[in-house]
Amino acid sequence: MNWNEVLRLPTTLLVILTGVLLLLALVQLLAARQHVRQRRHVTAAGHTLLLVVFLLLATFLGGMAMSLRGYRFLSEETPVVQIDAHILSPQRWALTVTWPDGATRNLMLTGDDFQLDAIVLKWKLPAMLAGLPPLYRLDRMSGRYDDISQETSAPRTVIDFSQAGMGDLIDLKKQIPRWFPEVDVVFGSAAFLPLVDGGHYNVSLMRTGALVARPDEATAQRMGQPFGG
Repeated sequence: MNWNEVLRLPTTLLVILTGVLLLLALVQLLAARQHVRQRRHVTAAGHTLLLVVFLLLATFLGGMAMSLRGYRFLSEETPVVQIDAHILSPQRWALTVTWPDGATRNLMLTGDDFQLDAIVLKWKLPAMLAGLPPLYRLDRMSGRYDDISQETSAPRTVIDFSQAGMGDLIDLKKQIPRWFPEVDVVFGSAAFLPLVDGGHYNVSLMRTGALVARPDEATAQRMGQPFGG
């Protein structure tokens, strides 16, 4: 079930109903003015009351439509990178990282899993509901061992993905927070998955600012098999 499509239906209906109510409010305004000119003050008062009711209902339904629009946006995801993995030897991997614009980077990783870290800047609620997406910057990719003892003693790989420069917005928010009142929070987000030979992974960013990593169907099946299976 596509929840974006489900949420889009009531949003559209609410927008249509809001428009209808505003049209009815306009009709009541014109009718009230006409009755005032004809000195029918009681009838004019009745149309004025209906005008207020229609405006209040339109405001309420319009607010509901904006809220649903915001929640639909929160469920959408932005592609970040695709990762292809090939095993070189046990716990040594060759990875190809591909960005949405087609740029690629080849790297070597040690461990059982890959972990991708990002720094995320999230806006306050009014800006989010208006459709302003969170900003992110990839920070690093590292290898991760399933065995805790290996994690503390075995060789680890950390690859720097940061491309921040002077005037970077996320760094400026940390240094001068008062200059960016619409920024809600700057935080770290990470996602990791087991590596398998021939694995293909898609990493995306949710509107909440969370990184999500998903294997394709064939990779998911391999992940359920023991090493070398």
